[in-house]
Amino acid sequence: MQTSVADHPLVAHKLTALRDRGTDTPTFRRLAYELTTLLGYEATRNVRVEPVQVVTPVAPALGVRLARPVPLLVPILRAGIGMLDGLASLLPRADIGFAGLVRNEETLIASTYATRLPADLTGRDTFILDPMLATGGSMETVITMMLDRNAATVTAICLVAAPEGLARLAAGFRDGSVPVQVVTGAVDAGLNDKGYIVPGLGDAGDRLFGSI
Repeated sequence: MQTSVADHPLVAHKLTALRDRGTDTPTFRRLAYELTTLLGYEATRNVRVEPVQVVTPVAPALGVRLARPVPLLVPILRAGIGMLDGLASLLPRADIGFAGLVRNEETLIASTYATRLPADLTGRDTFILDPMLATGGSMETVITMMLDRNAATVTAICLVAAPEGLARLAAGFRDGSVPVQVVTGAVDAGLNDKGYIVPGLGDAGDRLFGSI
Protein backbone atom coordinates (compact mmCIF):
# COMPACT_ATOMS: atom_id res chain seq x y z
CA MET A 1 0.00 0.00 0.00
CA GLN A 2 1.17 3.51 -0.82
CA THR A 3 0.48 6.68 1.17
CA SER A 4 0.63 10.13 -0.44
CA VAL A 5 0.42 13.30 1.65
CA ALA A 6 -0.47 16.35 -0.42
CA ASP A 7 2.37 18.82 0.06
CA HIS A 8 0.81 22.04 -1.19
CA PRO A 9 0.33 25.40 0.52
CA LEU A 10 -3.31 25.65 -0.59
CA VAL A 11 -4.07 22.27 1.00
CA ALA A 12 -2.39 23.36 4.24
CA HIS A 13 -4.21 26.71 4.20
CA LYS A 14 -7.67 25.21 3.66
CA LEU A 15 -7.08 22.35 6.09
CA THR A 16 -6.14 24.85 8.81
CA ALA A 17 -9.44 26.66 8.30
CA LEU A 18 -11.27 23.32 8.29
CA ARG A 19 -9.77 22.37 11.66
CA ASP A 20 -10.80 25.63 13.34
CA ARG A 21 -13.68 24.98 15.71
CA GLY A 22 -15.00 28.44 14.86
CA THR A 23 -15.61 27.46 11.22
CA ASP A 24 -19.36 27.30 10.62
CA THR A 25 -21.15 24.50 8.78
CA PRO A 26 -21.55 26.22 5.37
CA THR A 27 -17.87 27.16 5.34
CA PHE A 28 -16.87 23.67 6.49
CA ARG A 29 -18.81 22.15 3.59
CA ARG A 30 -17.20 24.49 1.09
CA LEU A 31 -13.72 23.77 2.41
CA ALA A 32 -14.36 20.01 2.29
CA TYR A 33 -15.40 20.39 -1.36
CA GLU A 34 -12.33 22.44 -2.23
CA LEU A 35 -9.92 20.15 -0.38
CA THR A 36 -11.38 17.07 -2.04
CA THR A 37 -10.88 18.67 -5.44
CA LEU A 38 -7.24 19.42 -4.63
CA LEU A 39 -6.62 15.92 -3.23
CA GLY A 40 -8.50 14.42 -6.16
CA TYR A 41 -6.00 15.97 -8.55
CA GLU A 42 -3.26 13.94 -6.85
CA ALA A 43 -5.41 10.84 -6.41
CA THR A 44 -6.23 10.63 -10.13
CA ARG A 45 -2.62 11.01 -11.28
CA ASN A 46 -2.55 7.41 -12.57
CA VAL A 47 -6.19 7.07 -13.63
CA ARG A 48 -6.50 4.90 -16.73
CA VAL A 49 -6.79 6.74 -20.05
CA GLU A 50 -6.86 5.77 -23.73
CA PRO A 51 -5.60 7.69 -26.79
CA VAL A 52 -8.03 9.69 -28.86
CA GLN A 53 -7.80 12.11 -31.78
CA VAL A 54 -9.85 15.29 -31.98
CA VAL A 55 -9.98 18.11 -34.49
CA THR A 56 -9.23 21.60 -33.21
CA PRO A 57 -10.25 24.73 -35.16
CA VAL A 58 -6.76 24.55 -36.69
CA ALA A 59 -5.74 20.90 -37.12
CA PRO A 60 -6.10 17.33 -35.78
CA ALA A 61 -4.65 16.78 -32.31
CA LEU A 62 -3.78 13.65 -30.37
CA GLY A 63 -4.92 13.44 -26.77
CA VAL A 64 -6.43 11.07 -24.22
CA ARG A 65 -9.78 10.39 -22.61
CA LEU A 66 -10.76 8.37 -19.58
CA ALA A 67 -10.78 4.67 -20.37
CA ARG A 68 -13.84 2.52 -19.95
CA PRO A 69 -15.21 1.14 -17.77
CA VAL A 70 -15.59 4.47 -16.01
CA PRO A 71 -14.24 4.99 -12.46
CA LEU A 72 -16.40 4.33 -9.41
CA LEU A 73 -16.68 6.84 -6.56
CA VAL A 74 -17.67 5.43 -3.17
CA PRO A 75 -18.37 7.81 -0.27
CA ILE A 76 -18.55 6.16 3.13
CA LEU A 77 -21.80 7.33 4.72
CA ARG A 78 -22.47 9.73 6.15
CA ALA A 79 -19.43 12.01 6.27
CA GLY A 80 -18.07 10.87 2.90
CA ILE A 81 -21.06 12.52 1.21
CA GLY A 82 -19.46 15.85 2.03
CA MET A 83 -16.55 14.97 -0.28
CA LEU A 84 -18.53 13.51 -3.17
CA ASP A 85 -19.23 16.67 -5.16
CA GLY A 86 -15.57 17.68 -4.99
CA LEU A 87 -14.36 14.52 -6.71
CA ALA A 88 -17.37 14.25 -9.01
CA SER A 89 -16.51 17.70 -10.35
CA LEU A 90 -13.25 16.18 -11.64
CA LEU A 91 -14.83 12.91 -12.79
CA PRO A 92 -18.36 13.86 -13.86
CA ARG A 93 -18.84 10.66 -15.89
CA ALA A 94 -17.89 8.36 -13.03
CA ASP A 95 -20.42 6.01 -11.48
CA ILE A 96 -21.27 6.45 -7.81
CA GLY A 97 -21.78 3.77 -5.20
CA PHE A 98 -22.30 3.95 -1.45
CA ALA A 99 -21.15 2.12 1.65
CA GLY A 100 -22.76 2.82 5.01
CA LEU A 101 -20.80 1.97 8.15
CA VAL A 102 -21.29 2.97 11.77
CA ARG A 103 -18.70 2.77 14.53
CA ASN A 104 -19.51 1.50 18.00
CA GLU A 105 -18.14 4.26 20.21
CA GLU A 106 -17.28 1.79 22.99
CA THR A 107 -15.55 -0.95 20.99
CA LEU A 108 -14.47 1.33 18.10
CA ILE A 109 -15.51 -1.50 15.72
CA ALA A 110 -17.38 -0.49 12.56
CA SER A 111 -20.33 -2.46 11.24
CA THR A 112 -21.90 -2.23 7.77
CA TYR A 113 -25.55 -1.22 7.52
CA ALA A 114 -25.89 -0.44 3.80
CA THR A 115 -24.09 -1.02 0.49
CA ARG A 116 -24.90 -0.04 -3.07
CA LEU A 117 -22.06 -1.28 -5.25
CA PRO A 118 -21.66 -3.03 -8.62
CA ALA A 119 -21.15 -6.78 -8.29
CA ASP A 120 -18.21 -6.73 -10.70
CA LEU A 121 -15.54 -3.99 -10.76
CA THR A 122 -13.17 -5.68 -13.20
CA GLY A 123 -11.03 -3.07 -14.94
CA ARG A 124 -12.30 -0.18 -12.84
CA ASP A 125 -10.40 2.46 -10.90
CA THR A 126 -12.21 2.99 -7.60
CA PHE A 127 -12.05 5.94 -5.22
CA ILE A 128 -13.25 5.75 -1.61
CA LEU A 129 -14.13 8.99 0.18
CA ASP A 130 -14.01 9.49 3.95
CA PRO A 131 -12.87 12.70 5.66
CA MET A 132 -11.20 10.91 8.59
CA LEU A 133 -8.95 7.85 8.54
CA ALA A 134 -8.80 7.11 12.27
CA THR A 135 -8.57 3.47 13.39
CA GLY A 136 -8.84 2.36 9.76
CA GLY A 137 -11.58 -0.20 10.41
CA SER A 138 -14.21 1.32 8.13
CA MET A 139 -11.73 1.99 5.35
CA GLU A 140 -10.30 -1.53 5.58
CA THR A 141 -13.82 -2.94 5.21
CA VAL A 142 -14.66 -0.87 2.13
CA ILE A 143 -11.29 -1.48 0.45
CA THR A 144 -11.92 -5.20 0.92
CA MET A 145 -15.31 -4.77 -0.74
CA MET A 146 -13.58 -3.24 -3.77
CA LEU A 147 -10.94 -5.97 -3.96
CA ASP A 148 -13.55 -8.73 -3.58
CA ARG A 149 -15.27 -7.27 -6.64
CA ASN A 150 -12.01 -7.34 -8.65
CA ALA A 151 -11.32 -3.58 -8.79
CA ALA A 152 -8.27 -2.67 -10.88
CA THR A 153 -7.10 -0.04 -8.40
CA VAL A 154 -8.33 1.30 -5.05
CA THR A 155 -7.59 4.83 -3.87
CA ALA A 156 -8.80 6.16 -0.52
CA ILE A 157 -9.05 9.94 -0.24
CA CYS A 158 -9.10 11.34 3.30
CA LEU A 159 -8.80 14.91 4.52
CA VAL A 160 -6.75 13.84 7.55
CA ALA A 161 -5.32 10.50 8.67
CA ALA A 162 -3.91 8.97 11.83
CA PRO A 163 -0.74 6.84 11.85
CA GLU A 164 -2.69 4.00 13.47
CA GLY A 165 -5.15 3.82 10.58
CA LEU A 166 -2.41 3.99 7.97
CA ALA A 167 -0.49 1.23 9.73
CA ARG A 168 -3.60 -0.96 9.81
CA LEU A 169 -4.16 -0.55 6.07
CA ALA A 170 -0.48 -1.12 5.29
CA ALA A 171 -0.57 -4.38 7.23
CA GLY A 172 -3.85 -5.50 5.68
CA PHE A 173 -2.97 -4.74 2.05
CA ARG A 174 0.72 -5.41 1.83
CA ASP A 175 0.81 -7.98 -0.98
CA GLY A 176 0.43 -5.34 -3.72
CA SER A 177 -1.39 -7.58 -6.20
CA VAL A 178 -3.87 -4.72 -6.71
CA PRO A 179 -2.62 -1.13 -6.31
CA VAL A 180 -4.02 0.35 -3.09
CA GLN A 181 -3.16 3.87 -2.02
CA VAL A 182 -4.24 6.52 0.48
CA VAL A 183 -4.16 10.20 -0.48
CA THR A 184 -4.55 12.58 2.47
CA GLY A 185 -4.11 16.21 3.32
CA ALA A 186 -2.21 15.51 6.55
CA VAL A 187 -1.04 12.75 8.87
CA ASP A 188 -1.82 13.84 12.42
CA ALA A 189 -0.19 12.89 15.72
CA GLY A 190 -2.43 9.95 16.58
CA LEU A 191 -5.66 8.83 18.28
CA ASN A 192 -6.98 9.66 21.73
CA ASP A 193 -8.61 7.11 24.06
CA LYS A 194 -11.94 7.60 22.27
CA GLY A 195 -10.47 6.84 18.86
CA TYR A 196 -10.59 10.44 17.63
CA ILE A 197 -7.76 11.90 15.58
CA VAL A 198 -5.60 14.43 17.45
CA PRO A 199 -5.56 17.30 16.63
CA GLY A 200 -7.97 16.25 13.87
CA LEU A 201 -11.00 18.36 13.09
CA GLY A 202 -13.69 16.93 15.35
CA ASP A 203 -16.64 14.86 14.17
CA ALA A 204 -16.64 15.49 10.41
CA GLY A 205 -20.21 14.24 9.98
CA ASP A 206 -21.58 16.57 12.65
CA ARG A 207 -19.62 19.51 11.28
CA LEU A 208 -20.87 18.84 7.75
CA PHE A 209 -24.51 18.04 8.49
CA GLY A 210 -25.21 18.93 12.12
CA SER A 211 -25.52 16.77 15.20
CA ILE A 212 -28.36 14.23 15.04
